[in-house]
Amino acid sequence: MTQSPFRHLPDLVIFFISLLALGTLTVWLLQTRWAHHSKRRSNAICAVAAVLAAWLLASGFWSIPQIALGFPVWVVSWVRGTALAVGTCLCVLVPVAWFWRMAPPFDPRRRRVLNAVRVASFGLPAVVGAFAIIRRNELRLTEIEIPVAGLAADLNGLRLVQLSDIHMSPFLSEADLEHAIGIANETRPHLALITGDLITGPRDPIDRCIERLRGLRADAGAIGCMGNHEHYSNVDGFTQQYAARFGIHFLRRQAMQFRFGKAAINFAGVDYQRFYRPYLKGAEKLIAPGMLNVLLSHNPDVLKTAAAQGWDVTIAGHTHGGQVNFEVLSAGINIARFYTPYIYGLYSEGSSSLFVSRGIGTVGVPARFGAPPEIALIRLRRA
Repeated sequence: MTQSPFRHLPDLVIFFISLLALGTLTVWLLQTRWAHHSKRRSNAICAVAAVLAAWLLASGFWSIPQIALGFPVWVVSWVRGTALAVGTCLCVLVPVAWFWRMAPPFDPRRRRVLNAVRVASFGLPAVVGAFAIIRRNELRLTEIEIPVAGLAADLNGLRLVQLSDIHMSPFLSEADLEHAIGIANETRPHLALITGDLITGPRDPIDRCIERLRGLRADAGAIGCMGNHEHYSNVDGFTQQYAARFGIHFLRRQAMQFRFGKAAINFAGVDYQRFYRPYLKGAEKLIAPGMLNVLLSHNPDVLKTAAAQGWDVTIAGHTHGGQVNFEVLSAGINIARFYTPYIYGLYSEGSSSLFVSRGIGTVGVPARFGAPPEIALIRLRRA
């Protein structure tokens, strides 16, 4: 599918306006005489506090302005995204501004170095941010093999295509989703898996997302599990019922068995498992003795519990691979590392395996860097 090269132009315009506003505020902070102008100091502190408050409001309570005030969903999405980006940058820039004003008296050599650092500090985010916005929808197909001890011969090489974290919203269009489905169908999968977060907010088009997903073509159809954004948007029940009309089965503490040749495989799905809560309560009852058991869980943090219960394979998403990921000394630096050790890829716990997908869409800031979106083709292999 050919996509317009100008489709990200509105996003880039808003991004550079936000960057200009952030730069203006930062320059103002740097030029404020903290020790001698108490009024300016108070104003600066109030401005910083207001932006940070907007950041918290947008990230924690963004459904309130959407529902109560009736703003267009694209407006709310961009307010939330820019508030998150600006608030995060200010957490770094405010301390820098403070130390800048506390620096020793003027020294030409030191000032040249500081000016170079200042130019770089604004130029680099502009380049990286524009690149990350443009590349956020450049999907790739990732192929992964999961070794399974004693895998039945008829399941060896079984192809499972995974779509996760679609986040259909102003930042991911129906055309983008259709493009992803086209990539998935080209893998000729035996079964399609949808591991949650079809949308971002309560006014995003969950019905149109499901209607597009019916275009998935797999030998045994499509199944899935719920993500946290279905729960936050209070559409998990609707999602299950509406998807069933198109033959897509979202498993909510339910299991389905499939037979390929002479071998059977058991798939089960659970609703979003909140972090730091007891995981997978009662999920062990969904295990089918004598079969390969695969668990669909949006939250990857369930691995240890899943292994203890006896699940052979767990397939998850949720992290976006960090979404914005910087490689430092061969280790990725991203926000997902603050809440889970399972960021992206294949993990194991005893004889149990976990695969975590980077997913398709974005949440918060419409950008990806160092964590490209993906469709995952999972092959089961006999260990």
